[in-house]
Amino acid sequence: MTFPMTDQLLNYDVFPLVFPVGKEVTVRIRPTGGRPEFIPGKEYKVLICALEGGKPYDYPSSGDYREKLLVCNEIGGFDVTHTYDSEQQYFIRVLGDDGRRINQFPVYAVEKDLVGRYPLRGDLHMHTNCSDGRQTPEVVCGMYRSHGYDFFAITDHHRYYPSVRAMEFYKDIPTEFTIVPGEEVHLPDVHGKEADAHIVNFGGEYSINALVRDEYFGEAGEKWVRAMPGVTPPEADTVEVWQDKMEALAEKTEVPEKVDKIPAAVMKWAFSEIRKAGGLAIFPHPCWISDTMHVPTAFLEYIMENQDFDAFEVLGGERYYEHNGFQVIRYYEDKAKGRRYPIVGSTDSHSSYESNDGALICSTIVFSPENERKALIGSIKDFYSVAVDTISKEFRLVGDNRLVRLSCFLINNYFPRHDELCREEGRLMRICAVGTEEEKADAVKQLTAMNGRMKKFMDKYISK
Repeated sequence: MTFPMTDQLLNYDVFPLVFPVGKEVTVRIRPTGGRPEFIPGKEYKVLICALEGGKPYDYPSSGDYREKLLVCNEIGGFDVTHTYDSEQQYFIRVLGDDGRRINQFPVYAVEKDLVGRYPLRGDLHMHTNCSDGRQTPEVVCGMYRSHGYDFFAITDHHRYYPSVRAMEFYKDIPTEFTIVPGEEVHLPDVHGKEADAHIVNFGGEYSINALVRDEYFGEAGEKWVRAMPGVTPPEADTVEVWQDKMEALAEKTEVPEKVDKIPAAVMKWAFSEIRKAGGLAIFPHPCWISDTMHVPTAFLEYIMENQDFDAFEVLGGERYYEHNGFQVIRYYEDKAKGRRYPIVGSTDSHSSYESNDGALICSTIVFSPENERKALIGSIKDFYSVAVDTISKEFRLVGDNRLVRLSCFLINNYFPRHDELCREEGRLMRICAVGTEEEKADAVKQLTAMNGRMKKFMDKYISK
């Protein structure tokens, strides 16, 4: 889902919104067409209020209010220069002659590890009509961009090539939407013993599905590409050779009671192969109810204890509570036990249209220096990601405390403007996919003219 513009965002432009702790910064507050609240040339008392400090008259030891006298500029706004002491949200609060608040403007100071990292919103697990989804890869790209996403991966069942097909289609069309290669990995049974692995390969340079010459290999391995352009994938094993390898790996795999060796070995192998391919190995939807829980609790405990995966899909897939609710509880209980692993949120959608009530339910905010495959993977592995739940009207966030607080601020104050830019670019991308030749040519011209504006937007609001 896109996040709506509020009256405050429509009436004022405040920038930068995010800036470093301990560095003097000038925040510009510009009115943008609402009813005038401030008189040019008049002096106002301005308070810089730390959100987490409490009121100084109630909590003098922690309360953090700084007073300034500022003159309203000629356009009816303010230039507020200040050095912010700690990582948190602040209000720039303008008072009237009676000491009452006229208006206030939220901003956010961050520690140096977050400086230079942009908030990028993405989906790491979804499907097209190349497997069991409903739209083509090209259309899905445009739809996701119009929904406010900065990046995503097409992760069709058994198939890597749809993501490469989308990348190839848009490679000469100027957009600022990053298409990452991917697939949902499903592997054969091992001599009659089911593996039932659902593993997401996000950003791997080649297909893991196509390392085995199973029934899908003719489509996904030979007829279509099974690697990123310029990458030579490893030779694929026959099913029989691969099965023997898994049997041997299972023999060496130690598991507790009630945990089956074959699926444990197959998942361990898949996670490892994704990393060899330079991808992010994501463990998805263990609490999805497919007849019974997709992953038994004993097996889930084994996976979470050993942490062979790179990231856990803590949100995604279904709207009922058991799916995401149980996974969130698992994540926080694991944190309490001292287990630490990166998390992501994804839709696992099978239709990108808003008419699909599962299309826009979850996403991931990644704080990354670049909107680029390797940078995104590295940032998630380094724990700079937050999972976003938009199943209900009120969003929910899952992750580390400091990143959740920052993400909450950004959803309220940054992403609504961001999403307006995405909406137009996504509409034009979809025209490139399905329009007439004349419409496509016109869309490419418009995309060329607007290319680079998202980077300018990010640099305006996220200060280094």
